[in-house]
Parts: sequence; structure tokens; C-alpha cells
Amino acid sequence: MIEHKMKIEDAIRKAGGRFKLTTLIQKRLQELNKGAPSLVEMPGRAMIDVVLEEILQDKIQLVTDEELKNSLLQG
Repeated sequence: MIEHKMKIEDAIRKAGGRFKLTTLIQKRLQELNKGAPSLVEMPGRAMIDVVLEEILQDKIQLVTDEELKNSLLQG
């Protein structure tokens, strides 16, 4: 239980806050439900656990439209 709480706190920090984490989880769960491949190997685990691990391993992040636009203009 304590380990799970620590993982969630780490994910909140990586995502930039609770709201952003919630948004990221929701969007990634939609992708996985539509058939997107998992970016981490966790057979038999719930999809929410897979998404959390993807966040903790920096495999996914939430990019706002503004950030995407700026990155496209710069590169």
C-alpha cells in the first residue's frame, strides 16, 4: 500500500499535478482500449497499472496543444 502511494505521488510529480495526471491516465486508457500497444511489459496487470508504470518510466507524458505547437514551430 505504501509503495503504491509513493508511485502515485511520483506520477503526480512527473505529470505536473493531479489534474494533468488524471487527464493523461484517461487519454492513455482510451488509447489502450482502442488497441494501442502497451509500452511496458506487465502481463496480467490491470490497464491502470500499465499506464501508471508507463508514466513512471517516462514512456508517456501529457503535451498540451500549446506545447505541441511551439515544438513544431521550433523544429
